[in-house]
Amino acid sequence: MTKYALEIEHLNKTYRNGVRALKDISLNVKDGDLFAFLGPNGAGKSTVIGIITTLVNISSGTVKVYGKDVTKDPEFTKKMIGVVPQEYNLNQFIPIKETMINIGGYFGLTKMQSTYKTQELFEDLGIWHKRDSTPRELSGGMKRRLMIARALIHNPKLLILDEPTAGVDTELRLTMWDFFKKLNNDGVTIILTTHYLEEAERLCKNLAIVHQGELVQNSSMSEVMSSRRKHTYIIRTDSNISNSNVFSGNMKIIDNESCEIVVDNKISITEIINAFNKNNINVLEILSKRNKLEELFIELTQS
Repeated sequence: MTKYALEIEHLNKTYRNGVRALKDISLNVKDGDLFAFLGPNGAGKSTVIGIITTLVNISSGTVKVYGKDVTKDPEFTKKMIGVVPQEYNLNQFIPIKETMINIGGYFGLTKMQSTYKTQELFEDLGIWHKRDSTPRELSGGMKRRLMIARALIHNPKLLILDEPTAGVDTELRLTMWDFFKKLNNDGVTIILTTHYLEEAERLCKNLAIVHQGELVQNSSMSEVMSSRRKHTYIIRTDSNISNSNVFSGNMKIIDNESCEIVVDNKISITEIINAFNKNNINVLEILSKRNKLEELFIELTQS
């Protein structure tokens, strides 16, 4: 029998002002999964996370974390999950090692247990040398890593990462990806929200996309990769192509020497170049505009 870290069934949420934030959402996240939860701003992602973490009340439907209803057993839920929120919410004046020990105490850890776990996490995340610093003395990337460490102090089985790499540089982002993959390989189930779709594609096994409060996609990443029938390319040439139409109906002129084309995935780059050559147009550069996940995301959320 499949074990689920998260089960959401017919979830609805209507706020007091009448806004219907969630509309009959149902999805499951398997134990051990690395799951992308995607959608544009205002789609309902934060509301779902708020409900999972017991901060937002449910209008109707059920949410279970490792088989237990979050509304009936919120203490169990809090022990099972760790959350890295989008916004920094750190006490700016307490040394970060002390912050970690205090948080550990909330979950019943002794000072010794919290200290040991803090060192382990800080070393893994590269901030042990800053253990006696306060958050206001840390860079943005270090603050982000501190929030990840804080979410893991009690060894949660389910980790929710809400835009965890927002605002960090490329090198740090890659380091954090490695850390997330290691956590997942060690058995931690991860739910990731991100606007960096490459991040979701690189890390996640399964995904769901919400739009205007509705679930519009729920599948494996491999299914997404195999289902996209169209691909978008940017073509730069050495000729004036403003009046040409090599790919009839699927070509958008950007300027005199460049265009955007949308073609079937079965058409190779060589075939594209040959089509331009037959029209006496020499292709200087051809770039993929979006990856397949981006194509799907735009297709599902453009309305």
